[in-house]
Amino acid sequence: MLSVTPIPAFGDNYIWLLRQDTSSEICVVDPGDAAPVIELIEREGLSLSTVLITHHHADHTGGLPELVERYAPRVIGPDNPKIAGIQERVASGDEFRVMGRRFEVFEVPGHTLDHIAFFTAGIPPLLFCGDALFSAGCGRLFEGTPEQMHASLNRLAALPDDTLVFAAHEYTLANLRFALAADPHNPDVARAMEECQRARELDRPTLPSTLGREKRINPFLRVTDAGVRQAATDHGATDSDQATFATLRAWKDSF
Repeated sequence: MLSVTPIPAFGDNYIWLLRQDTSSEICVVDPGDAAPVIELIEREGLSLSTVLITHHHADHTGGLPELVERYAPRVIGPDNPKIAGIQERVASGDEFRVMGRRFEVFEVPGHTLDHIAFFTAGIPPLLFCGDALFSAGCGRLFEGTPEQMHASLNRLAALPDDTLVFAAHEYTLANLRFALAADPHNPDVARAMEECQRARELDRPTLPSTLGREKRINPFLRVTDAGVRQAATDHGATDSDQATFATLRAWKDSF
């Protein structure tokens, strides 16, 4: 069995740890900070075999140089020379195996131009999406366009509904507050807010979510919904999917 657990970092980042029950080898996704990864490895006698990187931002790559120097893992990530230490540069359509699972790569530009996501089918399917897709939200557009991000999210939304979504940040409550404004008549959003508030009160992560759940609560995946469309129109959108998405993203930036 492949288990996935979070290593908290920086207050609201999650470095995702992948591990097979029968092995001490591990894989980590987006190690922005080396210290908590090293502490766990040394405490539990683990061996870092692989690192996956979704994009170049420092809170996702900052720990990579120290981990590479200390453990010499296999490093897989986007084809961006800004990221030192990547050995296997991948893009859409590429595949590789980690922890006995076959992973597919999707290019998902929007938050950054180099952003990629990693998907592995199976029971259940797993998606490591960095800052492209959050629970009830999506990444801010630092480099890409609304059109790019909308297309990227549509690509991810086409994956199976039972896909577990491992986003890189604990932003869910803030995203749900926006979702209540952007999708005010959606009872699933209200229920999600109650569930996630209880989880955070118990110091539990709100992740992973599932794609099926995100299609019910995430306004950025619901731009065809009449209620979301009306809320976006009230904030200046014209009546199209891309205009609705662009308006939602700009609205969220100042929410």
